[in-house]
Amino acid sequence: EEAGRAVVMMLELGLKPSDILTREAFEDAITVTMALGGSTNATLHLLAIAHAANVDLTLEDFNDFQERVPHLADLKPSGQYVFQDLYNVGGVPAVMKYLLKNGFLHGDRITCTGKTVAENLEAFDDLTPGQKVIMPLENPKRADGPLIILKGNLAPEGAVAKVSGVKVRNITGPAKVFDSEEDAIEAVLSDEIVDGDVVVVRFVGPKGGPGMPEMLAPTSKIVGRGLGKDVALITDGRFSGATRGIAIGHVSPEAAEGGNIALIEDGDEIVIDLPNRTLDLLVDEATLEERRKHLKPFKSKISSGWLRRYTAFAKSANVGGTLMSDEEFEERKAERQAQEKN
Repeated sequence: EEAGRAVVMMLELGLKPSDILTREAFEDAITVTMALGGSTNATLHLLAIAHAANVDLTLEDFNDFQERVPHLADLKPSGQYVFQDLYNVGGVPAVMKYLLKNGFLHGDRITCTGKTVAENLEAFDDLTPGQKVIMPLENPKRADGPLIILKGNLAPEGAVAKVSGVKVRNITGPAKVFDSEEDAIEAVLSDEIVDGDVVVVRFVGPKGGPGMPEMLAPTSKIVGRGLGKDVALITDGRFSGATRGIAIGHVSPEAAEGGNIALIEDGDEIVIDLPNRTLDLLVDEATLEERRKHLKPFKSKISSGWLRRYTAFAKSANVGGTLMSDEEFEERKAERQAQEKN
């Protein structure tokens, strides 16, 4: 009933989505995500929504907020509590009230109720006194946010990692490369993956998936085998919020776009440096260029329908997996044709 009244009120006020989806709204969304320890999916979805709303938001913005917004929620899989526990002590509105009081949110921005964020939050209680689900700002679970953006020659346009609960900060190891999630799972269950390996699952990005499927199953299998602290997983696909261990997703450009993740071979050394936010393949540029000459053009398994159109026009995850324009498509097509001739 309240939702229906809100719709009528928006019509009466002439309040449009573009009035609500402002730069400040996206900043608040990123802030709440960092404080609660949200999923890496937040980067993908917020970038896509910002694109639709014509709001200037980039992957680099997430690193800016990661540096200044602490992780407060002691929630699983890296913490002690579940979301029902958070609901019981006041829920997301109570967390937002706490963040607003401490200067982390834009309280004066308009919302779909016709009121500001600050006015909406007045109707909710503060966090329950003595609760332990949300840690205080002076003693947070982590001094900065849990979602970080990495770059390097393996992800020149960016990759995303969730580092809450991750003890290992650096890892260098040989690649074990798989072109599907199913092949990676089979390798883990067959004990082909050992301590120190860097599992690479590729051709599962927006274009390659298609649609960028979640890679929750491989990470859970790796942890279940007792390898969570010693084996990393890198993919151009994505993860859910329940991902554990060293998991890096959204590698851009994706393999289907000819990104360097498509050029990795078994045994190549990969370096993950979380403190410095870098992700590198220890293969010289000349070797990569030679491999690129032999890289076959990506051919989608989807042959018709709207999903085929999405596969043809999808851009990598660093811009939210949104669709390229006709002009961009023709430019990419010309580039590929030139590469094939060479």
